[in-house]
Amino acid sequence: MKLPRNIDASQLIKALQKYGYQASRQTGSHIRLTTQQNGQHHITIPNHDPLRIGTLNAILTEVSQHIGISKQDVVEGLF
Repeated sequence: MKLPRNIDASQLIKALQKYGYQASRQTGSHIRLTTQQNGQHHITIPNHDPLRIGTLNAILTEVSQHIGISKQDVVEGLF
């Protein structure tokens, strides 16, 4: 599984809407997303262009753990 290298914060936020995540607040350059699916869950995304690969990997890992599917399925579903 290869993660995309050119994803910015706005593209990731738009993609994560598929899993019910909505922007709930912004503090400086960090945007907090919240979902109610499978219980309440929050993730914070830095508003960078592009996102660093390690940051993207950590965000997608956290999302996959909350949803209960593999990270590869999350990546294939989003990109």
